[in-house]
Amino acid sequence: MLFELHHTGCEDSSTDPGLSDVVSTVTIRARPKASRNSRRSEVGQHRLVGPQPGLESGFDSPHLAVSLARAWSTSHANTRPCWAEPSSKVGFEFWKQLCAEHGISPEGIVEEFATEGTDRKDVFFYQADDEHYIPRAVLMDLEPRVIHSILNSPYANLYNPENIYLSEHGGGAGNNWASGYSQGFVLCHSIGGTGSGLGSYLLEKLNDRYPKKLVQTYSVFPNQDEMSDVVVQPYNSLLTLKRLTQNADCVVVLDNTALNRIATDRLHIQNPSFSQINQLVSTIMSASTTTLRYPGYMNNDLIGLIASLIPTPRLHFLMTGYTPLTTDQSVASVRKTTVLDVMRRLLQPKNVMVSTGREKQPNHCYIAILNIIQGEVDPTQVHKSLQRIRERKLASFIPWGPASIQVALSRKSPYLPSAHRVSGLMMANHTSIASLFERTCKQYDKLRKREAFLEQFRKEDIFKENFDELDNSREVVQQLIDEYHAATRPDYISWGAQEQ
Repeated sequence: MLFELHHTGCEDSSTDPGLSDVVSTVTIRARPKASRNSRRSEVGQHRLVGPQPGLESGFDSPHLAVSLARAWSTSHANTRPCWAEPSSKVGFEFWKQLCAEHGISPEGIVEEFATEGTDRKDVFFYQADDEHYIPRAVLMDLEPRVIHSILNSPYANLYNPENIYLSEHGGGAGNNWASGYSQGFVLCHSIGGTGSGLGSYLLEKLNDRYPKKLVQTYSVFPNQDEMSDVVVQPYNSLLTLKRLTQNADCVVVLDNTALNRIATDRLHIQNPSFSQINQLVSTIMSASTTTLRYPGYMNNDLIGLIASLIPTPRLHFLMTGYTPLTTDQSVASVRKTTVLDVMRRLLQPKNVMVSTGREKQPNHCYIAILNIIQGEVDPTQVHKSLQRIRERKLASFIPWGPASIQVALSRKSPYLPSAHRVSGLMMANHTSIASLFERTCKQYDKLRKREAFLEQFRKEDIFKENFDELDNSREVVQQLIDEYHAATRPDYISWGAQEQ
């Protein structure tokens, strides 16, 4: 078995800033049916209809364009993680977390205790002429309520007002995938609501205009244990899965079913709120970017982080796990957080943010694993931990490739207190992710067989004549499922050649 250790715990402070990777973010949200008389925002509002010729000039940073992909002047590519619905509040929580980790106040001013840090604030922020920090973010919404709530929060002055865009009519997309499809784009999105159509449109446009640029999504899958108030959710999910398969380079899957389970079982929250679930999501997003924001000599760009996790183009859906997760300080004070304990817990299904039932599917296996360990860690502890995991056979890997567990060591934020000495995030490519897609297909097939709720789709041009797009999406997702199942067998390499 091959185990690789990448140590990123230190950085030369004299690193050429020209080699920096800049991460730009966009938050977009579509909500159903708001009043058409909603008051237009007084701050930086633009019409979200069609191309905006002057839009690019609204960005103070030369590295951020409306399309979210512009070439960097060095060999490093601009990395653009993207998010959106289930709520702009996810992105809002993410920026609050980054401000806390980098010692930046809600007004964008660096706190006195954070002036001597060696962290890379410039990855997600840029400095204005008066030296206060501004997020590299674009806020877009088809309905103004959430953006207005952000502009009325203590963080109202944090964002560049020129990068805030609202729909002219403020009516949302009515939970209709096809309606949202033609309106705009989302980054970090739900695949079941209107954000699914917006995200699909963005992915296609980015792929077409910037085919060599990496596109990563944080995609929130709907809760399978509860009845959704969006009756067409299976249609939206399947249509979006097709785009995520064909147009995204990496999809970090966040399953609402698992998120609610973790909040209930691990955090002991009986009825988790959307805000609490969003905090879980922001924790994952923040941890997955630590090696970009606190860089060392390796794993300091997004491509380098995910390259080893995705051996073939279509198998790019990743699941995550995080530990320790607790709000109970008494538990936090007695829990052991050695490197071995953290890495062992990351492999336990109960800590994974996707409900796949993999413990009941012994034939499924890991394709690759990347563990990002935060804290003061001795690299020799990592090596010993990897040896113990191998000896105990805690992880089963694909039969057609090497067993690959990579470890990236990263520092914690010096400005944010932590109850734990060591914490860890796992990003893993596991074949059991196919079961999540199978559940989506099963729900879709039930509706499609009865042709239920299809009339509202006929209102959009893409479905006026027929529903071939739905049938084609079902076929693409089935091919994805088949490929993940094939990846569990030794003949996967030849299977792939035959399929091509």
